Amino acid sequence: MEYIKTIFSERILKAVISNPKHKDGKYKKIEIELKKIGGTEKYQIACYTEKQVFHENVEPDLITGTVEEIMRSESFRQLDAWGADFFYMLKVSKKGKESLIKKRIASKTDEAITGNNRKKKYLLEENTSIPPLVDLGVFTKDGHIVSSMYDKYRQINRFVEIADNVVDSLKLSSINILDFGCGKSYLTFILYYYLTEIKKMKVSITGLDLKADVIEKCNKLAEKYRYDGLSFEIGDINGYSVKTPPDMVITLHACDTATDYALYNAVSWNAKAIISVPCCQHELNGQIETENFSALTDYGLIKERFSALATDAIRGKILEWQGYKVQMLEFVDFEHSPKNLLIKAVKRSTSKHVMETAKTKAETLMKEFNFSPHTV
Repeated sequence: MEYIKTIFSERILKAVISNPKHKDGKYKKIEIELKKIGGTEKYQIACYTEKQVFHENVEPDLITGTVEEIMRSESFRQLDAWGADFFYMLKVSKKGKESLIKKRIASKTDEAITGNNRKKKYLLEENTSIPPLVDLGVFTKDGHIVSSMYDKYRQINRFVEIADNVVDSLKLSSINILDFGCGKSYLTFILYYYLTEIKKMKVSITGLDLKADVIEKCNKLAEKYRYDGLSFEIGDINGYSVKTPPDMVITLHACDTATDYALYNAVSWNAKAIISVPCCQHELNGQIETENFSALTDYGLIKERFSALATDAIRGKILEWQGYKVQMLEFVDFEHSPKNLLIKAVKRSTSKHVMETAKTKAETLMKEFNFSPHTV
């Protein structure tokens, strides 16, 4: 591909590879962005499948060959690229003929193209008056983010963005939400604030946790801000019962099998949506046994990470088996938190074949590695 070398002879800040020749190909699109990673510039490549995204970092001197290989192996037919001075559009016809369009960009700043140095726009902006964030120690009194809480601020915003998308898809004028393992309830308060103050919805949220002192403090804060639809209870996720089944169940870093109990309850109540960020998936790490794939268990770190991924893969397939459309999303950048996988599940009308296929895949994985998770 002769034009790719021409394009990347300039310092490219962002590129998008799209229009795959084969609609059933592995990837739907590829996004490439120049970022500072570990103090040096690298290209971060995001490969999007139908349901997932995979990331890879590539050194600048290897990017030309990498892009050529992606375009060729995955049979993509379009590459859009933005440099500091020019925009490029490379198209490949059905017969393999290449054509290149090159246009000068009016703005020559990196941040105009990629936003690398521009302040990211959040649903919950800094310098906005959000009283609970002050009491919870995320914002200072003058509305600035407490430096040690910036990662928490990013997590809250990302979760609210995803919840906002789910709530819109449910098309409800009012919603009943249950937050398992709410802890200090950063997320619970902010989600309530956003849905009631910004989206103007009628909302009922219950936060559940085992720590009596935390629950007492949270109830006092809810009373202070007159959040009549927000309440907190002492309770165990395992065996918890409700008077009114929730529309949505959320969990943020419920440890190990606590996530499984939350998923089980949500499915039992026929919840319309589930958003869960798992944490500390240890259960399967103690069960894993395999002869065919023993290389995965020879190294402690590999064994631990594979067990965590297998846990969430089984969770996802079981939710699909129960009639949910499931997505596994990147919660926040890995550099900000290693607990960066989020399970998004929305109840949908699903064929019996799709549900049974998901069940079979979960059972096959469990059989191969001797897994017997609580989720089942």
